[in-house]
Amino acid sequence: MFNEQQSGKMWSGRFREPLDAEFEAWQRSIVFDWQLLEDEVTASKAHASALAAAGIVTLDELEQLRSSLDAIAAAYASAEGPVQVRDHAVAEDIHHYVELALTERIGSLALKLHTGRSRNEQIATDLRLYIRKQISLTVEALANWALAFVEKAKAQGDAVMPSYTHLQRAEPVLVAHWLLAYTQMLLRDISRLQDCSARLNYCPLGSGAVAGATLKLDRWIAAKELGFTAPTANSMDATSDRDFVLEYLQALTLVGLHASRFAEEVTELVRAKVGRIHGAAAAVTLQLKGLPLAYNKDMQETQEPAFAVRGTAQMLGLLARFTAALKFNAGRMQEAAQSGYLNAMAAATYLVHKGVPFRKAHEKIGNAVRFALEKGVELNGLSLDELRSFGEEFGPDFYDAITLEATLDCHDVIGGTARDQVREALAAVEERIHAVLSSVTQSAAQEAVHAGA
Repeated sequence: MFNEQQSGKMWSGRFREPLDAEFEAWQRSIVFDWQLLEDEVTASKAHASALAAAGIVTLDELEQLRSSLDAIAAAYASAEGPVQVRDHAVAEDIHHYVELALTERIGSLALKLHTGRSRNEQIATDLRLYIRKQISLTVEALANWALAFVEKAKAQGDAVMPSYTHLQRAEPVLVAHWLLAYTQMLLRDISRLQDCSARLNYCPLGSGAVAGATLKLDRWIAAKELGFTAPTANSMDATSDRDFVLEYLQALTLVGLHASRFAEEVTELVRAKVGRIHGAAAAVTLQLKGLPLAYNKDMQETQEPAFAVRGTAQMLGLLARFTAALKFNAGRMQEAAQSGYLNAMAAATYLVHKGVPFRKAHEKIGNAVRFALEKGVELNGLSLDELRSFGEEFGPDFYDAITLEATLDCHDVIGGTARDQVREALAAVEERIHAVLSSVTQSAAQEAVHAGA
């Protein structure tokens, strides 16, 4: 009679009295973890495969379980599906919802699916699957944004602009060079997210609540079906590890930071988005700080921050479109790049090639710039006699050495703004981005296979 009174509760056999209604509603996680339904279904199918291999369910029962789980996922994919899951009257969390939905379809066979597993390992697995997918989406969006920078850079040709240091104009650079600076930030973001994905890609299924499954399950079956590298190595760590959530959010903080730096140049709202991402990372840091082994209910609170940043890929997609639409006033930028003594470093380099120590060359050009300022002309407006008053090393070839083209090309080092260097950098970056996009396509295909396996 007691179990009948507590019908539908996953904890029904443990407590004599029902939970306080307000507390029960307050502690339910279905209101946000409904977003894990597809991952819960995918992981449950893999667990069913492991149960079949262990002889716990027959092949016919396995087929019923897997097909019914697919039907639950299909219902969720409908327009009203997510709302129905989120607003379910009884389900405590996404694991409970799937069990109830499965029971409605196939009766008591559904209850066999929980054999040899715990909700502790289920949520650890679901979150890894979810974040792995989100990383893939974000990496693709970052690569597409980086490609937008590359295409824009290619379209600029040899257009120039003044660069800045300490918010002061410094030296002329190619517009393409400026654009490529952002691709380097995005490639680092991609690398960090890929590293995070590789580290989280281990399967907790078979870890039980804390000490490992009580059945002799072949953990490699679920791990391989889900596309994980291997089973996790320690059951206590597997059920209590949320490093991957924090690492994901920290990597996204840098994505947001870089988006915000770009927004500082051209747009606004994006700058505020980094606050949401950073806040999510800070929240998870505080939630995990000081937790004892192994699973603790506190970890439920790490889910909402992970869900809160799911709009990052969309934001990046909008930034890619914004970047593609950018227009430059090439004439105004070229004019700015040729005034204000931005060729002073090229002038000092000219003297270095004449054998003048750099410190001395810097001093001589500094004096020449001061004189030119007083006269109201650029360096190329000084006569040769005036220049020679600062050093006998100046010759007629000085003027060719401080043209805009020469000023650009004197930075002829890897990573410099010399025209040939930038062309090579463009080609190299474009190749890297296409390699990332190809990898994302392959990963997406594998993910689809795992989801439908």
